[in-house]
Amino acid sequence: MKKRQVKKTVRTRLSSSEAKSLGLEPKENDKGRNTSRYNLTLEQAEQIKGEAKVSNSSNTSDNQYSQNAEKFVLTAWNSVTGQMMNIDSYCEHYSLPREDVRSYKLVSHTGTPYYNIVFKETIDVEVEKFDFEAIINKYIEDVKPVKTSKANTKFAKDFDTLTYTDVHVGMDTNSDKNAMYADEWNRASILASANEMVSGTLSEQESDTLIVDELGDFLDGYNAQTTRGGHALPQNMTNEEAFDCALEFKMLVLDGLINNYNEIKFHNICNDNHAGSFGYFVNSAFKQIAERKYGNKVEVVNMRQFMNHYYIQGTCYILTHGKDDKSLKFGFKPFLDSKGIEKIDQYCKQNDIYRNSINVVFKKGDSHQMLLDLCTSDDFYYFNYPALSPSSQWVQTNFKKGRRGFVNESSVDGKITVKPFLK
Repeated sequence: MKKRQVKKTVRTRLSSSEAKSLGLEPKENDKGRNTSRYNLTLEQAEQIKGEAKVSNSSNTSDNQYSQNAEKFVLTAWNSVTGQMMNIDSYCEHYSLPREDVRSYKLVSHTGTPYYNIVFKETIDVEVEKFDFEAIINKYIEDVKPVKTSKANTKFAKDFDTLTYTDVHVGMDTNSDKNAMYADEWNRASILASANEMVSGTLSEQESDTLIVDELGDFLDGYNAQTTRGGHALPQNMTNEEAFDCALEFKMLVLDGLINNYNEIKFHNICNDNHAGSFGYFVNSAFKQIAERKYGNKVEVVNMRQFMNHYYIQGTCYILTHGKDDKSLKFGFKPFLDSKGIEKIDQYCKQNDIYRNSINVVFKKGDSHQMLLDLCTSDDFYYFNYPALSPSSQWVQTNFKKGRRGFVNESSVDGKITVKPFLK
């Protein structure tokens, strides 16, 4: 009696495009991943083995191709026509989504010519489809210019600053109902924090000019994902609810402060690892509404680079979230190290900051801690700011509850007085 031959298979993770290239029916990706498991024949496994995956992760950016990554054997040579395929023919031939291709490079120096492709991140594509224009118009159609009077009190200080970061609108701090520190972070508590910032800032007012610096991660994520994708986030709001709540937060702060200052200038970091493009759209709507409503009394600057700066009264402030939306795997640390010093120093030299300022203050969020370092560098101060939001359940479990809040500062003749509000 003949033994029954069992066809050997290999259990392997594949992306949808990889599955299609092997003639398999794509499966829904596993939760929190860009891949799913497939049973491959030995022949199929050999086809994949040793060749580069066409990367769909945010760790690969435009024109950045890893030499050590595995590669697909998807030849770009058309044996029928005897010519090299262009990118359109290549995608059509292998059923790859051409509209999702961010950049590509033809690799022709190998035995088998092929295209190395970088796809757009899924979250980027979905954000682009979100009807932000309709939502923005909902707010600005009825906005009428408001007349405001100048502040009556004369102040000796040059300017006040309100700094806050890591609001994480939409974050669920107790999704499994077993958090060690179940701090509720819903619409009501988020807007209550906005009102706390207003009252705290007014109680510490020492100037008729106010700078408001928001250092990123304003929203927790889009479609419960970070900007880099593949990292599921517990959230308690839909995208639309988070957008509305975030915009209402911004307007509460502005409307609550405007009549007490002659000038307010907002700086918003829009390059971070949670909010990303979603945060930029909220801040773009805020800019349109605020400047239409209050005219020249308000200015909103939305900063899209990883590091940004502005000058005021002889001091240069460098703003960053601490991590970016795509490339930087390890961001600025809460304690300044040699790599951080070098990055900041090169940025200052590139932008002639040392030459054009008396003081340099580097401001960052991300670490959810308040740490003010005036000594590690002789050339600039290194300021970490606390998160306005409570700690996520993951942080609560792996670290500690921590303290949250915002920071008011007043400046005169280059001297900064720091007044934190922590709880």
